[in-house]
Amino acid sequence: MIDYTWRGRFDSAEVEHLHADGFSHAVSTDCDWWRQVHEHSLGWVCAREADRLVGWVNVAWDGAGHAFLLDTLVATAHQRQGIATELVQTATTHARQAGCEWLHVDFEDPLGALYVNACGFVPTAAGVIAL
Repeated sequence: MIDYTWRGRFDSAEVEHLHADGFSHAVSTDCDWWRQVHEHSLGWVCAREADRLVGWVNVAWDGAGHAFLLDTLVATAHQRQGIATELVQTATTHARQAGCEWLHVDFEDPLGALYVNACGFVPTAAGVIAL
């Protein structure tokens, strides 16, 4: 059974390991995820199986009407089980309860099935500049 918790407890190392797994990069010891989300985010959702973090999403915001999903992550061994969908749905509920009017997400084409089909996002044109 997976437990989903808004603003749930985590330590930076377990999120970093999940991030490295999900985005295929080396584990960093420099990232303080706990401080980062506490200083800049509306909240986050933790998905745990027993005591193991198996999913996580960060909900950044502008302090008013716009929230942004960042770093939707599910452990490789737990993918394709609906965990990402539930993470996003939980984040959506709490962003709405916080008074946000819009929830934004950027994603690459292969994730369209998750965000558009499963979670109800409407595709929009957007832009980005690599810095």
